Amino acid sequence: MRRGPWAVAAMAVLCAALATGCGGGKDGSADADGSSGATPTPSATAPAPSSSELDELNRLVDGAESAADKADSDAANDH
Repeated sequence: MRRGPWAVAAMAVLCAALATGCGGGKDGSADADGSSGATPTPSATAPAPSSSELDELNRLVDGAESAADKADSDAANDH
């Protein structure tokens, strides 16, 4: 199945959000040295994501799925 540009963009946004941890620090702000304070990879001792972080990830996934569905529909209508 061929994906349109919206599907590619939606997946890029989702991947970027997952890679950055949706803001990094507890409040999303940077530390004094400019870093977010987030660890590069989760570990067994990392705290579980908060419900607000999970809600944000769910919104991102829903948005990506919606964009992919729209791109599929648009592509099907083009042919």
